[in-house]
Amino acid sequence: MTTLLSRPLGGDGPDPRRAPKPPSDREASLLGRPMPNDRMRAWVATMLVTLLGMIVRFQNLGFPTDNGSPVFDGKHYAPQAWQVLRNGGYADNAGYELIVHPPLGKQLIAIGEWLFGYNGWGWRFSAAIAGTVIILLIVRIARRLTRSTLLGVLAGVLAICGGVLHLQSRMGMLDIFLTVFVVGAFGCLLRDRDQVRDRLAVAVREGWAWDTPFGPRLGFRWWRFGCGVLLGLATAVKWSGAYYVLAFGVMCLLFDVAARKAAGMQHPWLGMLRRDLLPAIWGVGLIAVLVYFGSWWAWFASETATDRHYVEIHNITGPFGWLPNALRSLVAYSVNVLDFHVHLYTPTDDPHPWESKPWTWPMGLRPMLYYYADGPAATGCGASECVRATMLIGTPAMWWLALPMLAWGVWRAVFRTDWRYAAVLTAYFAGLLPWFGDLRRQMYFFYATPMAPFLILGITLVLGHILGSTRLGFERRGTGLLVVSLYVGLVVANFAWLWPILNGTSITTEHWQSELWLPSWR
Repeated sequence: MTTLLSRPLGGDGPDPRRAPKPPSDREASLLGRPMPNDRMRAWVATMLVTLLGMIVRFQNLGFPTDNGSPVFDGKHYAPQAWQVLRNGGYADNAGYELIVHPPLGKQLIAIGEWLFGYNGWGWRFSAAIAGTVIILLIVRIARRLTRSTLLGVLAGVLAICGGVLHLQSRMGMLDIFLTVFVVGAFGCLLRDRDQVRDRLAVAVREGWAWDTPFGPRLGFRWWRFGCGVLLGLATAVKWSGAYYVLAFGVMCLLFDVAARKAAGMQHPWLGMLRRDLLPAIWGVGLIAVLVYFGSWWAWFASETATDRHYVEIHNITGPFGWLPNALRSLVAYSVNVLDFHVHLYTPTDDPHPWESKPWTWPMGLRPMLYYYADGPAATGCGASECVRATMLIGTPAMWWLALPMLAWGVWRAVFRTDWRYAAVLTAYFAGLLPWFGDLRRQMYFFYATPMAPFLILGITLVLGHILGSTRLGFERRGTGLLVVSLYVGLVVANFAWLWPILNGTSITTEHWQSELWLPSWR
């Protein structure tokens, strides 16, 4: 059978003496709306927005500290990252219960500590870089989803003004690294979708797409491979990255079914099972697993890492005794860590004061106080009593629209078969729904960090509908532009209002109370 691998993707090229042949209906269905032809201008706009976001993320990055030590959960990860520098890449700790996540996130934090030392800048430098990269990715992904550079830029502005992304980019914690890899994997998946449709369009144009009822093979897909690599890295930061491996793997296959159906395949589902299923398992699932195990390289190389010789010490044999001892020890270590997570229940008599459950996350109803100081440590507000605080809080102008956005997105995905909303909602719910599996577990709002970029992308899609097409006329377009501009301005103003409690600025106690809009924020 002829495949895309055995035929030139571009054919012989068009005759320059003839006008280009217009695409057929099937080609047009496959290719959809073309990307804007302002490539250079789009990259300039992307870099300007990203630079602005970097300035905002890095402003006074070294503050706050707890008398020179990390604040909140940075007290776990910053010391472990420092140990990474001392122990050849692995954070050894006699109390292994404190090392309850894979090593990659701590290794990334260690880069900043290597550059700047054990201080606020060192703990947070890598997180701020990751937060800046997320802004760049959101601009490019939104542009690809909407085919609009303007909407891509607006999505970048929303990302800068997102309170959750902002503060998590300024903490020595792991969730921002999980988020940047998940968003990058999502972007790769979108590029893979477009690449697959480009390849099928070539097969349709050249007339060999229907050589078999299952359609052609699609060749090696580097963007899907990149998606698998990034999902492996996400899982190597936190195990919750595995939820995205499953969600994105299914989404990739559904993209393939839709593409084969648009190309006119007789059996698109069978074609997917025959042509795409095994390559997807390899390109997304298996690659992610290999990358995850590869992230433990320092643990394998160490002689003193936690439970490195677990099976030898405990003389464990069993049916898998033929596997290397180091690999079996890692599995045993992982089982112990899993047991920690499974039994991390909320004490009924002493709950954490800032714990929250996942049904509160979409609207950010229960934020988290990371740092609070008053008295001499908070002076500088110009009054006798001052407060400095950093609170993880979702910008209400965005987060309070989560439920309407989700409802509209579900309607568009189900009744208008809008794949863009389906993709964004799949990624959003992959960060939310798994946490409903055991509501007894301790949970916190910072677990919602990976949801934030997809909330922004969903809102951007809605803004695209409000903005409307240039084909609707100047008056309709002008009205849409006015509404979108007012909304983005409201988000910027809301972010500016929250700035003091996102960055620990000295404010009066009255101002502090005015920042706490809901009783659940106190």
